[in-house]
Amino acid sequence: MKVLVFQHHDSEGPGTLGTYLARDGGTIDTVHFTHGDVIPALEAYDQLWIMGGPMDVWDLQDHPWLAAEKKAIRRFVRELEKPVLGLCLGHQLLADALGGTCGPLNPPEIGVIPITLTAEASTDPLLAGLPETWPCVQWHGVQVAELPEGAVNLGTSKQCRVQAARFAPRAWGIQGHIEVEPQTVRDWACVPAYRQALDELHGAGAIDQFDAEAARNMAAFQALAEQVYRNLRAVSR
Repeated sequence: MKVLVFQHHDSEGPGTLGTYLARDGGTIDTVHFTHGDVIPALEAYDQLWIMGGPMDVWDLQDHPWLAAEKKAIRRFVRELEKPVLGLCLGHQLLADALGGTCGPLNPPEIGVIPITLTAEASTDPLLAGLPETWPCVQWHGVQVAELPEGAVNLGTSKQCRVQAARFAPRAWGIQGHIEVEPQTVRDWACVPAYRQALDELHGAGAIDQFDAEAARNMAAFQALAEQVYRNLRAVSR
């Protein structure tokens, strides 16, 4: 399986999803937008994974490449009809590119926060085999405010209504991060925008508690990510 990854920050790659793909002999080509990479021909890829990042979907003035990225997302979903997975910012970009809207989430969600699946998720191929409620790393101050026409809400949290969604028959977004690795929380705390949001919400020193809670849930995160990865492989066949 050959996957195209849209990456928006050096510290936000495919994580454990990439590890599982490499284990199975798959390959990844990565478009690092902040490095000035150009989007390749989309037809060469079996799937598209859209990762997180500190920018927002409307930040076109500071990040003009967002326009080309959204156009590519629309083409992958609507014309090529191949599987797509968006995480955090990627989830929001899918919603925005396909006609939905995103807006501020106040206060932000930062920490290990449970996602509860909706009734519609019980028959969804991406989420097959996942428990009804599962822990997820959250670090976002924007949410999907309105889903595109035809999209289905698959998961929710206490504060954020759309935690997971099916945007098209083979295009999904998850607001939280299922791809986390043991070093992920510490790595993201080095991103100034992320650290500022964490400290403002939970106070100075909150990183230690956040990192410890993520470590306690790491086995669950990895099991969830592997199940989602296996489901993604299945929908490509």
